[in-house]
Amino acid sequence: MAGEPTKRAASAASGHGPGSRLRIRTVEIQPDAVVLIDQRALPHEETYVRCATWQDVAQRIGDMTVRGAPALGVATAGALALAARQAAAAGLRDVHDALEQAAVGLAATRPTAVNISWAIAEMRKVWQQTSASEAAAEPQALAAALFTRAQQIHDDDVERCLRIGAHGAGLLKPGDTILTHCNAGALATAGYGTALGVVRAAFALHEGIAVLVDETRPWLQGARLTAWELQVEGIPYRLITDSMAGHFIARAAVQAIIVGADRIAANGDVANKIGTYTLSVLAREHDVPFYVAAPLSTVDRSHMTGATIPIEERSPDEVTSFAGVPTAPVGARACNPVFDLTPAANITAIVAEIGVLRPPYADALRAACEEGTCIS
Repeated sequence: MAGEPTKRAASAASGHGPGSRLRIRTVEIQPDAVVLIDQRALPHEETYVRCATWQDVAQRIGDMTVRGAPALGVATAGALALAARQAAAAGLRDVHDALEQAAVGLAATRPTAVNISWAIAEMRKVWQQTSASEAAAEPQALAAALFTRAQQIHDDDVERCLRIGAHGAGLLKPGDTILTHCNAGALATAGYGTALGVVRAAFALHEGIAVLVDETRPWLQGARLTAWELQVEGIPYRLITDSMAGHFIARAAVQAIIVGADRIAANGDVANKIGTYTLSVLAREHDVPFYVAAPLSTVDRSHMTGATIPIEERSPDEVTSFAGVPTAPVGARACNPVFDLTPAANITAIVAEIGVLRPPYADALRAACEEGTCIS
């Protein structure tokens, strides 16, 4: 089991000013632990969980302590570094065996978020450079190399998000109101955020930027997490229910919609939090720009279209209750797909760390992946 959490009251006065990075470390890679902020406790309490084994991290990924595609990738890298450290005393072959076992276990936690597989692939490059048959190799050296790579993945994610924010800010103008979905902020990454990174950068650049935050059922990531981040940063926002989005879009109260992504197919189709597709249809109907902000690590060109991307199904209890309190009749049956697919045709642009990508996305993503790291 993961270690006992450390708690303190969450404060909306704890930011460092508009456009800054949050003081919150969503994922911290330490030599002997991966430390996660417990996103289930927000917005009322900051709780940090110390994971001493890769199994602890896998458990926390599965129970939504940590979520958000880039953050899951960083946590996965840290978990693999822990697996190597735990096995290093036994020998090099044991380290390789432990890493393969951890890779399988971590990959099974959240099937839609491709950053988990991306991080495993990045870490595997390190351990495959040292053959398990090399008797003279030092297992401790391999464990140290994996720890260093995990830290690099963490720091690189922050820098990617800063670049995404800078590129995306130019798509917005003073006075714009932006509609967001779910949470694609600092809490979904190693820091700063993707969709909220664009909002942060735009707020620092333009006057009058404001946000409509939809609550994002059933986990309320918008209400609990995005609203909290914006409040910390001092960025004006209003919280709405998911079903209110069409009302505001139809009345020209929204100038842009910005979302994150859990996986992007080769043709530009996007798997993201359930409800994203609905917003894209509303945006298309009312001629509102619909932007996806995501690092290239989210691009999976092994899927030619979104049709083959696996869609995670979670417990129906998440729909029929919240925080353990029933919200539906006893015995009610429910469906709970966590993600949906937004076709590339509904997406105005994809904002990545190398710039703003425009249709045709198959060509744009192919060229982008030649500059960055994608799954192919």
